[in-house]
Amino acid sequence: MDKEQVKRIAEEGAAQRGCFLVEVTLSAENDIEIVIEKEEGIVDWDDCAAIDRLVHENFDQDVEDYSLTVSSAGLDRPFKVLKQYRKALGTKVDVKFKGGKRLIATLSDADEQSVTLEYSALEAVEGKKKKEKVEHCERFPLQEINSVTPYIEFK
Repeated sequence: MDKEQVKRIAEEGAAQRGCFLVEVTLSAENDIEIVIEKEEGIVDWDDCAAIDRLVHENFDQDVEDYSLTVSSAGLDRPFKVLKQYRKALGTKVDVKFKGGKRLIATLSDADEQSVTLEYSALEAVEGKKKKEKVEHCERFPLQEINSVTPYIEFK
């Protein structure tokens, strides 16, 4: 099987459903995993089923001998494509940096090279005995970041 052909078919199907393609993986054993995300809202079963049908219509499973899984990106998976970052603008994210630092922040901007994060931190302020909350808005290069995932708050 050709991964690029699978990717092209999956992209077409995703676009028809108001979704975008996050990732296509194809193992040496022809196990295909297609991960999609909704442009607005959340991926539902019908979105996954439509892409599954489209792939099966274009690739004969008996001839190609493949297995297929179509799923949503999920809340626990790191962002892979710029559209995921853009969809998450204005929401809290969990950022894990290379070197071990972790930051919970609001994602305020994103491009192919960096993300802008807004967060507050308790810091020593000159002339004050107690640490105070200081607001930050900083841009971080993606090359310094291991992963960015949605942050889920339980209230």
